[in-house]
Amino acid sequence: MNTNTDAIEEKQLFGHPKGLFYLFFAELWERFSFYGMRALLTLYMVNVIFEALAERDYAAAAVYSSYGSLVYASTVVGGKISDTILGMRRSILLGGILMALGHFVLAVENNTAFYLALALIVVGNGFFKPNISTFVGSLYKDGDPRKDSGFVIFYMGINIGAFVSPLLCGWLGREYGWHYGFGLAGIGMLAGLLFFWSGIRNNVFGDRGKAPSEAVLSKPLIGVPQKIMVPILAFLFVPVIAMLLSSYKPLSPEGGFFDDQNIVNIIFKLIGVSVLGYLGYIIFKATPDERKKLIMAVLITLFMTVFWGFHELSGSVITLFADRNVNLEWIDAAQSNAINPVFIILLSIPVSLLFTWLSKRNLNPRTPYKFGLGLAFAGISFYILALSGGSADENGMVPFSYLMIMYFFLSVGELFMSPVGLSKITDLSPKRIVAFMMGVWFLSSAFAFQIVGFIGKQLAIESDNPDVRGFETLEVYTGGFELIAQYALAAGVIVLVTAPLMKRLMGNVH
Repeated sequence: MNTNTDAIEEKQLFGHPKGLFYLFFAELWERFSFYGMRALLTLYMVNVIFEALAERDYAAAAVYSSYGSLVYASTVVGGKISDTILGMRRSILLGGILMALGHFVLAVENNTAFYLALALIVVGNGFFKPNISTFVGSLYKDGDPRKDSGFVIFYMGINIGAFVSPLLCGWLGREYGWHYGFGLAGIGMLAGLLFFWSGIRNNVFGDRGKAPSEAVLSKPLIGVPQKIMVPILAFLFVPVIAMLLSSYKPLSPEGGFFDDQNIVNIIFKLIGVSVLGYLGYIIFKATPDERKKLIMAVLITLFMTVFWGFHELSGSVITLFADRNVNLEWIDAAQSNAINPVFIILLSIPVSLLFTWLSKRNLNPRTPYKFGLGLAFAGISFYILALSGGSADENGMVPFSYLMIMYFFLSVGELFMSPVGLSKITDLSPKRIVAFMMGVWFLSSAFAFQIVGFIGKQLAIESDNPDVRGFETLEVYTGGFELIAQYALAAGVIVLVTAPLMKRLMGNVH
């Protein structure tokens, strides 16, 4: 007799569990909402929230980096709560509701509402993001050969949402007002929730994703069952996050990395020191073989942090550069955020086929070489933007082609690094601390936004003119992009030169 889970496995669509396609559309619409809002966020802060400030760029960079850091750090907490109390289903639904509320609150023209909206998205993302991907993996048995292709399909949904949303939300924001764009992002999140809920109603998931036990859900916490108390605490934590996000304190952009007194930055510096200290302790206590692999896992995480720190400038400094210094021929600055995901969609299969072709000839580069090349491609992409100033017209505007070519190289770099990194962390980490190392991997994206904030503040334009552009901004941006290119290329060269040593650290992990 079939169990409920066995019966679910018989429900197939295009050779995959039917539940995959419900999760595909749920994630597509969630990413639609997330990236649609992100495309508008920096422009909205510069033009509305901080419009009256001469240092509007600096303020926007501070809030944007704090928001990005908290969004990714929240996944560590949300994932733990899901594993121990709520389960994936309840966590995804709770996270989706919080995020949808956040997007709709952004449609309210009020500064307090702005910070509360960002806080709702931060807390909601913590519950939603780590669980939807894990849910996909749970649809397949260990060793199922369809699992990799299932994740490819799922990843495609992410990039379709990330591609379409800046175009639509950007168009609405330009033609009808910022808040219509934010409102559409909220509708996208609701659509994602409906797809996931319909998957539960149609029983395509079987018993997957339920809470660890009903007893845990009903266990009282301060006299209230945990299944009720967790959502209450999540909502109560929103004002705390809003306060942290609004703690921006104007300081001189000439200050160093450790001079910024933003509360979120201080918190992340303390977390960074603590995590590195604990990693050092784990590495010291590990066996010689484990020690080598753990050192390599830490290095991979650091390289990925550097890459994301440059990559995530697309939502802040690069968007402002597009707005102020690029002749956008058929899109606006917010819509330029769609270029990266469309390149990922177009290049994913060719790059995958390239690696397969190289593997058959025993020429497929090991992970350190791919990471070194990925950083080098990031450096090339920023050099292209740095060179764009030489083609500026009489108004200080550069051709759109430079932005396209830049995103092409950045996307290639992403495909060389991002798909490999996550799997290598699980392969290199001892089984007893895999969950902890995955948490460290998620934190790497949070720390990347600290780099984004630092760079954004260095390239901030101070002006009493809210519509500053042209030659007033061109030299600042191109000079900054040249420095970023030099750092990225230097990092890439260091990784490539030390790759033979890192191969030895990896041992039998390929």
